[in-house]
Amino acid sequence: MIEALRKVVKRLHYPLEVMLTCVRWYAAYPLSLRHIEEMMHERGVLVEHATVHRWALKILPVLAAAFRRRKGPVGKSWRMDEASR
Repeated sequence: MIEALRKVVKRLHYPLEVMLTCVRWYAAYPLSLRHIEEMMHERGVLVEHATVHRWALKILPVLAAAFRRRKGPVGKSWRMDEASR
């Protein structure tokens, strides 16, 4: 997965950790791009909201494909515990 990410972000000028943090916040929480920009400014990283959007467009498909490959199969049988009603 790391190699696929490195291919996608090889010409980008920010550290991979910063890009992944921004993309993770964007995908996991209901934050706007401008909120993420402001949060990164508070941490001393100057990044524009449009840049975060471009990162998300490039990185999220790579992460989704990697997670899909690792996802285990779902069985056909589902059982509900009596206590969980």
